[in-house]
Formats: sequence, C-alpha cells, structure tokens
Amino acid sequence: MAIADPTVVAHKIDSTSLAALPRTSGVYIFKGEGTLPLYIGKSVDIRSRVMSHLRAPDEASMVAQTRRIDFIETAGDIGALLLESRMIKEQSPLFNQRLRRIKTLCAIRVNQTAQGVVPEIVDSKSVHLGSTPELYGLFSSAHSANAKLKDLAQQHLLCLSVLGLEKTSQRGCFGWQIKTCLGACVGKEDRHTHDQRLLSALVDSQVEVWPFGGPVDLVEERDGWVQRHRVNNWCYLGTQCSKAGPARMLKAHPQHDFDLDSYKILVKPIMLKKVKVEAVEP
Repeated sequence: MAIADPTVVAHKIDSTSLAALPRTSGVYIFKGEGTLPLYIGKSVDIRSRVMSHLRAPDEASMVAQTRRIDFIETAGDIGALLLESRMIKEQSPLFNQRLRRIKTLCAIRVNQTAQGVVPEIVDSKSVHLGSTPELYGLFSSAHSANAKLKDLAQQHLLCLSVLGLEKTSQRGCFGWQIKTCLGACVGKEDRHTHDQRLLSALVDSQVEVWPFGGPVDLVEERDGWVQRHRVNNWCYLGTQCSKAGPARMLKAHPQHDFDLDSYKILVKPIMLKKVKVEAVEP
C-alpha cells in the first residue's frame, strides 16, 4: 500500500490527473469545479513543480479548490514561457497575478545637444519600440519613467536640473543644496563627466533593438519533436508544431508592434544566442 506524503497539503485532486503529470517542460493548469482555471504555471519539470505547490502551506486555499490538474507539454522552456504568458492573459486565472497588455509604453531616450546629454520621456505612440536605438527602460507611464530618473539621480549624484526634472536656478538644483548633486547645474562639475555617469547608470536598462530584418523562428527540439516559435520585433506570433503537421501555425494573439512580456522572455536567449534561430522565407 502506498504511503501518503506527509508534506503534501490535504486535497481532493483527481489522482489520475496527478499520476499523468510528466517530468518534462510545459504548462500546467489547476482546475476547480468551474470552467475557468484557478492557476496556470510553467516548468521544465511539470510534475516536480506541481508537487511543490501541493507542499506549500501558503497555497492551501488554491489546492483545496483544485479538482484536477491538466498540462500541455512543450519542446522547450521558451515555448512554455510564451504559452504560459498567452494563457494567463486570455483566461485570467483566479490565483495568478493579472497580466495586462499595456497599450502605451514609455521609455527614456537620451538626446545629444550642444549643452550635453538630455534625457526625454517618449512613448510607443511616438517611437517604434524594438527598432529605435538609445532607449532605456520600459515603463507603464511617464510618471514611472520620471520616478526612475529621480532614483538614478539620487543613487549616482546626478543633477535634477540637468535631467530636466527641476527648473534651473542660480542657486543650483535642490540636490546641490543638500549635497546629493555634484554641481553640474552651477558649473562645479564638468558636464561631460556628469553625462557619462548618467549613461553608465542607464546602460543596464537599455532596450535592445530587434536584431533581425523581419520575423524569425526560434527552434526548440526534444526527442525528435520540433516547435518553431515565430517572433517579430519582440512580438510572439505563434508556434508551428511538428505534431500538429508541418503547415499549421498555432496562432498566439493578433500581431502588435511590440509586446513587453514577449520581450522579457526572449531578449536574453536571443541576444546571448542561446536559442536556434531560423529566417522565415518571404
């Protein structure tokens, strides 16, 4: 007779659905009495990840409402991440953090002027994210972008006046008066030195330009099973799966110029060349 795992929270989940969980990558779905999912997650090891949920005391409420667990296998981790993001947006599970498509994103653009580098807040209505160079950070509002600049000013002793966050005064910016500015506003610091410190502070948040001339397929393979995830300008367009037939493209969502969630998933594997990329025939 099987011995129950004492670390597993008490539940009423169908044992057959638990036994069927694979040790492979993909998406898993906690289902309750209703038609909508309670929770959607992804893992490189579906079974192991689901069991960790069942051992988490702070997830007891979700587990108590669960009656079965479904899953969708993928050929790799990128496919699982893209599928999870799409399904959460489409189905809004009760226990997931809501993912919403932000209609207008903002970024910080640096402009070279006769005086020096001047940051400007731009939005996705005025610039093409993913194809415009010298953009930094991706924000849900201009207010958030300005808050980021203020944080950088405090951390790196930058001038609020030079950054355009405060009106210029003969007495210098507020930061100069409280010794959090090195004096670029009153000529006490060389402007070029100030600007280089600003650029260094921004570099980690630079928005990568789409490195291809058009759409590409990201190829993942497992045991002869091939999935091709079509992407253009950091936007996930859909997946072609060898199990569904060579001509069928499983659609994701309508194409957008730029998709923040897809960008976060794809930027590292693409820029670090950790995923196989194939050009799409015109």
